[in-house]
Amino acid sequence: MKQRALLLVNRHARHGQQRIAAAIEQLQQLNLDLLEKPIEHPRQLPELIRYHRHQVDLVIIGGGDGTLNAAVDALVETRLPLGILPLGTANDLARTLEIPNSLPEACEIIANKKVRWIDLGWVNGKHFFNVASLGLSVQITEKLTKEAKRRWGVLAYAMAAIRVLWQTRPFSAEIQINNQDSIRAKTVQIAVGNGKYYGGGMAVTHDAAIDDRRLDLYSLELRHWWQMIPLLPTMRQGRHTTLPGVRTLHGQKIRISTRKPRPINTDGEITTYTPAEFRVIPQALAVLVPTRSSEEN
Repeated sequence: MKQRALLLVNRHARHGQQRIAAAIEQLQQLNLDLLEKPIEHPRQLPELIRYHRHQVDLVIIGGGDGTLNAAVDALVETRLPLGILPLGTANDLARTLEIPNSLPEACEIIANKKVRWIDLGWVNGKHFFNVASLGLSVQITEKLTKEAKRRWGVLAYAMAAIRVLWQTRPFSAEIQINNQDSIRAKTVQIAVGNGKYYGGGMAVTHDAAIDDRRLDLYSLELRHWWQMIPLLPTMRQGRHTTLPGVRTLHGQKIRISTRKPRPINTDGEITTYTPAEFRVIPQALAVLVPTRSSEEN
């Protein structure tokens, strides 16, 4: 019996237009009955998922991390499994789940029906897959343009970082883990990770996993912008957490407050502000993944 899938593609994602026709043909050949609904903007996703929830067995989303983030609340509500076609710039969730950027391979993974239940992060009522952060990363997000991502790909993240790095100034924050006593910090960035990768392939910490039922926090407590330079190479593997000036914490509940409201970036999109309450939601969503991954070895 064919599975019926709601196919939602962000045609403005970096590779959306060029590759989606071939993906549709392959998914149909792999015995999937597709209900295709092209979208012009990710904000259309929740309504489409809720509207078609009783007509389909799963949802396939083609796009990047921002597109997936726009859909996550509706996916949690409807409990429909998620198939991913990585069509964005960074594709950090796909990287965490070991879903290759090769569209034919991603289609095969969806057709194989291997389900993995993953955790989600939650901040101020908004779910997220990868990382929520404030400080330097928000400034980078504000500098990133669709044109730069389309032209330069992942390199656009590094280019934006270089543009804002020297302007970065520390701010004061209070961090509370699992209702324990608050910690005061002078920091340039706080990141709270649910998954492993974010920002075009940087790792929250080397041992982060998207189903470990915890949130991983790091705070960059640096006085001068140039102190970031030796950290940057280590952030690709998540080894920055062992270096001076980097505070690391873990927990199921985290509260962060600042003197004035600061924007928070969730999966590459600014969605809320401090004060912020974070939680991990264990096994919140079913995702179609490779039949064997490093988690199972």
